[in-house]
Amino acid sequence: MVQNIFKGIKAYASALGLISTLGLWKYFAVPVLISFITASLIALSAWSWSDNIANTIDLLWMWEWGADLFHSFAEILGGILIIVLGLIVYKHIVMALSAPFMSPVSTAIERHFLGDKHIHRNTSNTSQLWRGIRVNVRNLTMEIFITIPLLILSLVPVLNIITTVLLFLVQAYYAGFGNMDYTLERHYGYKESVGFVKRHKGVAIGNGIIFTIMLFIPVIGVLMVLPLSVTAATSQTIRFIQEKK
Repeated sequence: MVQNIFKGIKAYASALGLISTLGLWKYFAVPVLISFITASLIALSAWSWSDNIANTIDLLWMWEWGADLFHSFAEILGGILIIVLGLIVYKHIVMALSAPFMSPVSTAIERHFLGDKHIHRNTSNTSQLWRGIRVNVRNLTMEIFITIPLLILSLVPVLNIITTVLLFLVQAYYAGFGNMDYTLERHYGYKESVGFVKRHKGVAIGNGIIFTIMLFIPVIGVLMVLPLSVTAATSQTIRFIQEKK
């Protein structure tokens, strides 16, 4: 799996050149706008709710001694909670709504590598959007189910170092999952695609690691994350599909 993680990361090296070579920038205009608006709304919500979350956590401490220290801890924990939940919501909203625009990108890249005869099937914008919503609702549910216990465990000193790494890898896996599915939807049904990503989880994690890191780059990261991550994921997913065949 470690080898596949590096493959998922390495694919980003050629992503920018591939986008320019194939003239794919025009397909990213709407997804980039969706990404920017979604990130802005989540950031504003986080800003307005941060104090409320910290004050709510404060209620768990019923003693006067150590109240200030606990409040500082509550602010840190609230910040982590906002970041984690914000990233989860952001990526699934953007990936679901961008599906009709990302499918042509994935198709163009597949045609570039394999030719027209290997394009498996055509799907409508409606079916692509529905598929994107279905996959991302499923992934959102699974991610929250895994994330909540990890956030609770992060309250334990020392153990929180491990849970932070695990939270990051969970975020990365589901980000990579969504990016790979733009290609998988032409080749496999819903359940088959879930199984495919599970078998190649290293590539999904590698792709999602860069995806997640880019979101911490102000403005540019939010604007460029989808074009680069989808292109990188598509090139690797095509290779694994061909290897299976």
